[in-house]
Amino acid sequence: MTTTKLARTALAALIGAVLTGSAQAEIKNYEFQLVQPTIKTGAERIVTVRLVDKTSGKAIPDAVIFATRLDMAPDGMQEMVTKLTPLPGTEPGTYRFKANFSMAGRWQLSLGAKVQGETGTVENKLVVTAEK
Repeated sequence: MTTTKLARTALAALIGAVLTGSAQAEIKNYEFQLVQPTIKTGAERIVTVRLVDKTSGKAIPDAVIFATRLDMAPDGMQEMVTKLTPLPGTEPGTYRFKANFSMAGRWQLSLGAKVQGETGTVENKLVVTAEK
């Protein structure tokens, strides 16, 4: 291989590595945030989260949430799971869920989502405190 071809190959590899790394880093710029970290115990409670771009602070609408789980793992009771029912958001970039917070304590809300135009998955575990 000539020096010119070797230099081009190395440059192409470097550009590919940078582009791959930046695509993976971009998905890490998104996170879910609880709108209210505390909720009352009981059935039919609404939990609202916001998906934001951490670099701009902007809310991200139209994400596809495909993984949800609500359990009491923070209090050592990961087997204490309750059903989450998705509801429409009240404003762009918010995502709401109806759940039964049957007992007081810390509940872990685990979410997985795809952001349009991005490669990878946004995954967050948020802690909601249920109080009597």
